[in-house]
Amino acid sequence: MFKNQPKGLLAAALSNMGERFGFYIMMAILLLFLNFKFDFAGSQGSIIYSVFYAAIYVLALVGGIIADKTKKYKGTILTGIILMTLGYISLAIPTPTPVANKGLVLTITCLGLFAIAFGNGLFKGNLQAVVGQLYDDPRYADKRETGFQIFYMFINVGAMFAPLMAVGLRNWWVQHNGFAFNADLPKLCNQFLSGDITPEASERFTQLASSVGGDVTNLTEFANRYLNVFVEGYHYSFGIAIIAMLISLTIFLVNKAKLPDPSKKAAVATGEGSKAVEMPASEVRQRFWALMSVFAVVIFFWFSFHQNGQTLTLFASDYTRTISLNLGFTTLQGAEVFQAFNPFFVVFLTPVVIAFFAWLKSRNINLSTPRKIAIGMGIAASAFVVMALGSQGLPTYEAREAMGGLEEAARVTPWLLIGTYLILTIAELFISPLGLAFVSKVAPPHMQGLMQGLWLTATAVGNQLLFIGVIFYQHIPIWATWSIFVAACLLSMCTMLGMVKWLERITK
Repeated sequence: MFKNQPKGLLAAALSNMGERFGFYIMMAILLLFLNFKFDFAGSQGSIIYSVFYAAIYVLALVGGIIADKTKKYKGTILTGIILMTLGYISLAIPTPTPVANKGLVLTITCLGLFAIAFGNGLFKGNLQAVVGQLYDDPRYADKRETGFQIFYMFINVGAMFAPLMAVGLRNWWVQHNGFAFNADLPKLCNQFLSGDITPEASERFTQLASSVGGDVTNLTEFANRYLNVFVEGYHYSFGIAIIAMLISLTIFLVNKAKLPDPSKKAAVATGEGSKAVEMPASEVRQRFWALMSVFAVVIFFWFSFHQNGQTLTLFASDYTRTISLNLGFTTLQGAEVFQAFNPFFVVFLTPVVIAFFAWLKSRNINLSTPRKIAIGMGIAASAFVVMALGSQGLPTYEAREAMGGLEEAARVTPWLLIGTYLILTIAELFISPLGLAFVSKVAPPHMQGLMQGLWLTATAVGNQLLFIGVIFYQHIPIWATWSIFVAACLLSMCTMLGMVKWLERITK
């Protein structure tokens, strides 16, 4: 796979493993952790999630500026790894649930999330700039897109196992403490303890408490204990990310000297210590505005695609039949399991997509990168069409809450979500790695870190809007929520297609 690719590609991909590992643990459990830990019934948890998710990407702009100004790309990357590790440590230390001092614990949690987001900002865009410089060597210039696709695929190997390990550890902890797993119980425990539970939901709570091994003669004691044990499992799951970050730190330190330095490229481009000719200001402006236009369009795509950590996770918990895999020592069970499908599909579909593009090229069908990105947005729209069709006839979120949840027979097949993740992953492979390659190719040499940061900032803006999806999810029919994302993806596709010829001229 790495044949005919620059030697630094493998080292860069392995260094990024820890970040991806933690990212997919976060994507799988963060929203549910916040809701269950702090008894968030509305959109409070989704707002915190959205701000954190946006900060991960918008702070990449800050990281890019810092690296471009200091010219210390590798030092900035190293600082980012250390900060992320400290953030995961703060989340992994368990505190009692229900939370007695909600303000203090929530502040500590948010500070930990900020450390992860800021560390990611220092790390992510700058490592991508390093990967981009590998392909400035004329020997590898025509392999840039393929290289970024391999980079994107390889770092998802760890991400494929992250949600499963997090869920496995959480469920093992629940079983270790004498209980069985039930996805509806944490929410019902919070409702019971706060006195907000309906009579129908109270009756279901009593039934479920008995079915998982609880003492129904003292429901208050059961609710407190089950909730604490369940959320403790989430705390320990964050600890898995610490191990992955330490591995990434080791790999980066071992290979640091072998990786290129984008600051040297910038020095050459601006003529510092070199006879190279500076890029004309007109070309810099043209490239800058081309990238800004693409960044603006992909906001709508990321707003839709990253619902896999918000509305799609809630849908998995609220409306989808439980996936259960018994491993003997623990059971993989819960909405978080679905988060493993996206990286799984990334790993196994990347070679297929690369082969497909090669097949097109062999028949003189040369799709430009902007055109491929536009096609990816159309594919994403089709994924939400599948969700809209599959959600027909489901009760609204408010009706479901009043009932205390849905019985298994009333829920949809897991294959609906699995199929949706499959289609969304194909769309992702048309957009995310190719977008990184596009930015690294078009960005002026002295703006590599900045432009990679702006690409991630566009992602941040889309992520900041994620909570809007949860508001729709909770107040309009479920099928209508997915239709909004269909419209957002189609808008992105049509706008991108309208700019394709202009972008193709600039990238020649």
